[in-house]
Amino acid sequence: TNVADLTPPEVVQRYKALADIERGFRVLKSEIEITPVYHRLPARIRAHALVCFLALIVYRVMGQRLRLANSDLSPERALAELRKIQRHRVRINKAEPISGISTINDSQADVMQALNIRKPTQNTQLSLL
Repeated sequence: TNVADLTPPEVVQRYKALADIERGFRVLKSEIEITPVYHRLPARIRAHALVCFLALIVYRVMGQRLRLANSDLSPERALAELRKIQRHRVRINKAEPISGISTINDSQADVMQALNIRKPTQNTQLSLL
């Protein structure tokens, strides 16, 4: 470090914080698949940074909840399971539309329980937080 007034434990703590930040950027680029977007206006740059930051928070919270539930799933695999759940709405001719939700399988139910998400019903939306 070039900061002369830090104690050795402070240097180690800052180094670990830097490693966490770098890991976060790797997650954004690989697992979350955020690609570079070139903005010109400062407000758009800030908005893009906010979206990236929120995505990383959701990813980290998911990972934390999965670990606390002793699940061996990664956030990516958990999301892949949840993506299979579909809400559909069908209208035949002029009849009233019929709505439905995919049947939740055991694996999806386990993910929902680990993430503390209620199973969707006809009148609810999925929510992670």
